[in-house]
Amino acid sequence: MKIQVTQENLNKALGSVARVASSRNTLPILANVLIKTVGTRLSISATNLDIAVTHYIGSKVTSEGSITIPARLVQDFVSSLPSGIIELKLDEYKLHFSTGTYRSTINGISSEEFPVLPDIKDGKEWTIDSGLLKKKLQQVIIAASNDDTRPVLTGVYFHSSEGKLKIVATDSYRLAEAVVMDTKHDMNLLVPINATQELLRIVSDFEGEVRVTYDDQQVLFSVGDVELVARLIEGKYPNYESLIPKKFDTSAKLLKSELLNITKVSSLFARENAGSITLEVDDHDQTLNIHSIASQLGENIASTKGEIKGEGSITLNSRYLLDALHVMTGEDIVFSFNGKLEPSMLSNPKDKDYIHVIMPLKS
Repeated sequence: MKIQVTQENLNKALGSVARVASSRNTLPILANVLIKTVGTRLSISATNLDIAVTHYIGSKVTSEGSITIPARLVQDFVSSLPSGIIELKLDEYKLHFSTGTYRSTINGISSEEFPVLPDIKDGKEWTIDSGLLKKKLQQVIIAASNDDTRPVLTGVYFHSSEGKLKIVATDSYRLAEAVVMDTKHDMNLLVPINATQELLRIVSDFEGEVRVTYDDQQVLFSVGDVELVARLIEGKYPNYESLIPKKFDTSAKLLKSELLNITKVSSLFARENAGSITLEVDDHDQTLNIHSIASQLGENIASTKGEIKGEGSITLNSRYLLDALHVMTGEDIVFSFNGKLEPSMLSNPKDKDYIHVIMPLKS
């Protein structure tokens, strides 16, 4: 193999894929990236067996070939090089780099030992605007679980319902649902949280259409010159829609900025009490109060005015409330609940495509 690439393109490609490579895996080869020529392009790939990322870059190919080299080393090395043309030349299992006054060699392992990257044949396909996908993922993934004892909750659920594509995540303490767009496809894709987090990083600086291809076992996201393939989580997602209340006895329409500020202040006094804060609304004076106690430090009561219907109180985890407010759009927020022991819900009165449900704490 003998090729020429720009330092900028190679550095960007390594940045896209190297995070997936893991030196903590029991298979040493998974700490490497696969570098190989594909026609007139160079592909850089990494995998942890659950997900695989490949980034294609333009190159001048003199002779073809492939090799795997340590991901961490080559990423740090290439990012330290000056901009310009880098020549890569493979001699058996040694990859030689030369650019300007730099001459370096990195020892590799045969590409034949690298896992076969998954390929989807005869899969179904749809497209989505990258900006829309980014927004919806940001709103949802905060609610996914990291508890491996319940694998289905560690995924982000892409599914169709009543002609709509919806993205959902829940850890059983909170639930986020985003309606994405109209769809004619019948789909149920349970994508691992680490794959959706990686996808979010990839789409963050991309403008254009993202192509999604899937079958019964895996899903492929094509984002410009980058491809991410993930193995779908097996199992049936819980009937989450039954957890979403249809009617509320108490609701408060508030300025999001005001609710965010008083929740931040209240959370400071809730640290030693597992983040526990009590929200109390009163339609008599149209006020929402947040009460938090730090037994060793003191206590806090913060208030904001709004349009209040009904009265009552509920105790929530302040971190869950802050997480939801940070990803919600619009100036106003509607906070609704039925009682101390039933789920509460946050929504935007002008955008019905996103809801966030938070389960109460025992007060």
